[in-house]
Amino acid sequence: MTQPSLLSTNEVRDRFSKAMSAMYQAEVPQYGTLLELVERVNQETLSQQPELHRRLEAQGELARLSVERHGAIRVGTAAELSMLRRLFAVMGMYPVGYYDLSEAGVPVHSTAFRPIDDDALAMNPFRVFTSLLRLELIESEALRQRSEEILAKRDIFTPGARELIERHETQGGLTSEEADQFVKEALETFRWHQDATVDLETYQALHDEHRLIADVVCFRGPHINHLTPRTLNIDEAQRRMPEMGMNPKAVIEGPPRRECPILLRQTSFKALEESIRFAGDAQGTHTARFGEIEQRGVALTPKGRALYDQLLTEGRKQTAGLDNDAHQTVMQNVFAQFPDNDEAMRREGLAYFQYHLTEKGQAAKDVGSADIEALIAQGLVEAQPITYEDFLPVSAAGIFQSNLGGAESEAYAGNANRDAFEEALGAQVTDELSLYAERENASKAKVLASLKK
Repeated sequence: MTQPSLLSTNEVRDRFSKAMSAMYQAEVPQYGTLLELVERVNQETLSQQPELHRRLEAQGELARLSVERHGAIRVGTAAELSMLRRLFAVMGMYPVGYYDLSEAGVPVHSTAFRPIDDDALAMNPFRVFTSLLRLELIESEALRQRSEEILAKRDIFTPGARELIERHETQGGLTSEEADQFVKEALETFRWHQDATVDLETYQALHDEHRLIADVVCFRGPHINHLTPRTLNIDEAQRRMPEMGMNPKAVIEGPPRRECPILLRQTSFKALEESIRFAGDAQGTHTARFGEIEQRGVALTPKGRALYDQLLTEGRKQTAGLDNDAHQTVMQNVFAQFPDNDEAMRREGLAYFQYHLTEKGQAAKDVGSADIEALIAQGLVEAQPITYEDFLPVSAAGIFQSNLGGAESEAYAGNANRDAFEEALGAQVTDELSLYAERENASKAKVLASLKK
């Protein structure tokens, strides 16, 4: 009897991300408007910048642009986080990076579940930024205990999802039919629920401590609170959002506008106020879900990241209370110290690059040289920026705060605890910078080996 063929984790991820996008569009119709806006801006940008079009096509990023999304969820317990790790593994998504959001006044720490290898990223780079609530940072012992009691009573996974996760682990994958059932079951974890699991008084007490705590504790599951498409021109998307009935946040998070984008820039439309029925039939509202857009640039090396962090800190001191245009002007002035040129960033070791043979290089025979710089000068090799696939804690906190209405809280600051997070996760997180360094080094080795043939 022949064994049924098992689907690749890439295919499961692709099915799931598309199903989640359809679900979220049904729940938040403005998300569909956001997708239309991003698609229009992207097409215009590609037609205006043929070199960008060529580079994205050469790097295999053009095809993924239309399906690229990242979601964000928040969970309340170590058991929930650990099971999510197993759920995302079914889709070939692994925990990359540790983010301490307490440094920006939000009582969570986080990782991003995402695909890791080049082929997986090229097919569908779906990511889910996943935060664990840090109950130990809640000052009130009574609120902390009440939160623990509430969270202990819920199961955010369906029995079917648990069974299929175990099946994936024991048989090494899922059949096409099982994958479709898995997608259906797993979506239930991320679905919006209008019924809270607590009474209005409990919700209000948690809300007054921090809105994010109420969002995590008071519902049956970690509803997806945004899905983020990738734009090639976030400034233009931000400018057009009001024309399409969306109220954008005041400023774009992350680095300023540049000729050669770095890391990640993010903006969003303000969170929706949604009707909620609380235990005891009281009616109220809750604000959590919003629309976000991102623009991705080159990944920075430790040296580049240190310079970015230094300049960001300087810029934030000067931009409090400014509107987006004034904010961008100040940030651009501060970031004038950061080279806005791919070649300069590469030569100074500020960013990661992937090396490819040019057409001339592909035709060359037994060059023999192992000097990458000489090969570039001869036109045999070219360097292309490696796209940053990860997140920025200060930017993530800025998005959270603008949509949860919370100011920064000094009470949570300076509480990084990667060991505790990894213990809750049940695994170590992968260091994102090591992934970029490996990719750069592998591409160098590949071109050098090709030129010696």
